[in-house]
Amino acid sequence: MLTSTYIHIPKIGKSTEHKIWASGITTWEDFIKYHDSVPLPKSKQNIILEGINESMERLDKRDTEFFANYLPNSEHWRGFRYFSDSVAYVDIETTGLSKIHDYITVIGVYNGSQTKTFVHGINLDDVVDELNKYEFIVTYNGACFDLPFIRKEYPELEFNRLHVDLIYPLKKLGYKGGLKQAEEKLGISRSDNTTQMSGLDAVRLWNRYQKGDNDAIDLLLEYNREDIVNLETILNTIYSRLIDKTFSDAKKEF
Repeated sequence: MLTSTYIHIPKIGKSTEHKIWASGITTWEDFIKYHDSVPLPKSKQNIILEGINESMERLDKRDTEFFANYLPNSEHWRGFRYFSDSVAYVDIETTGLSKIHDYITVIGVYNGSQTKTFVHGINLDDVVDELNKYEFIVTYNGACFDLPFIRKEYPELEFNRLHVDLIYPLKKLGYKGGLKQAEEKLGISRSDNTTQMSGLDAVRLWNRYQKGDNDAIDLLLEYNREDIVNLETILNTIYSRLIDKTFSDAKKEF
């Protein structure tokens, strides 16, 4: 989908992008070949051609920061397939909701094949080196919750890369509510141990662990691992639907 995208080019908005698609041109290469068939002023065609050339160069260099800076945040998902070999699915657990008074207890990172958990008081600081490995971040409500908490703890992590907060593409497809509600509607199951758990339960488990209950931390880590693994399942499940809806919504203008 990224190579069908034009809205990251300066002075090019969604209406122009939709007009290009309505002309039967969906890829950058097609625009280069057939741009004269698009009903746009020559000056705007030239802007797009210049933007495409730069975008191709940036993509060849895997410059995720370029696309993160110029794509609207709600459209970062378009880059998923091009950076799918360098994705971190991230979820945190905390002692509460306040970024001032509460702190991170667990950060889970899943790269599509391996899960890693970083625990307060044990190895939490190691998450900085881990997250710096990836070019693409996926969270659920991470823009408002997870990433601000992590930035507070580790300001050296700039997250200057593509980030998909799944709450927004899911909303675009008509799904509302929290992660567990989205999983249920998409038919994604959890283990018997965690199926009824919530964020509040995660806080309680941490408090029990602080009092010496090692079984509590085991269950908390299991809960967190299911969160991050399910983020991948959700994105893979809805990705093609997002593409279809993006194009179908554009057609309604013409």
